[in-house]
Amino acid sequence: MTETTNHGAVFDRCTFRGVRFNVSRHAGAAFTSCTFSHCTFFDTQFTDCKLVGSLFQQCTFNLFKVSGGDWSFVGLPGCDLRRASLQSVRMREADLTGARLEEASVTDVDLSGAQLHSANFIRCDLRGSDLSSLDPLTAHLGQATVSLEQAVVLVTALGLNVA
Repeated sequence: MTETTNHGAVFDRCTFRGVRFNVSRHAGAAFTSCTFSHCTFFDTQFTDCKLVGSLFQQCTFNLFKVSGGDWSFVGLPGCDLRRASLQSVRMREADLTGARLEEASVTDVDLSGAQLHSANFIRCDLRGSDLSSLDPLTAHLGQATVSLEQAVVLVTALGLNVA
């Protein structure tokens, strides 16, 4: 799949093992309930794609970009997404347990109901994202960038009253 340009292809319940998605571009495509195992995503872009219910296991992500689309119920537990760019994507009830998102850009992302326990958001830009599922006591948030509205959500999650 290296250097592939994919416009609208549909993959349902497929398993990708050891596949290189390097320098590939995917637009309006669907990878529903797929499993990605030991795959490489170097300089890979997904634009307005649907990956609902897909699972990523021991994959590598460098220069990884997602813009728009629906990634609800996606499993990315423990994935190293440092410096990734996730923008305006729906990730409802996604599993990001233990994911590494240091210095990533996670802006305007719907993370409602997402599993974020032990996720690392150090120096991550989270502006505009739904952080209602984020427990600031179990995630790493040092030097993350949030809006004032998000700060209120986080302070409230800590049990403090905002007056």
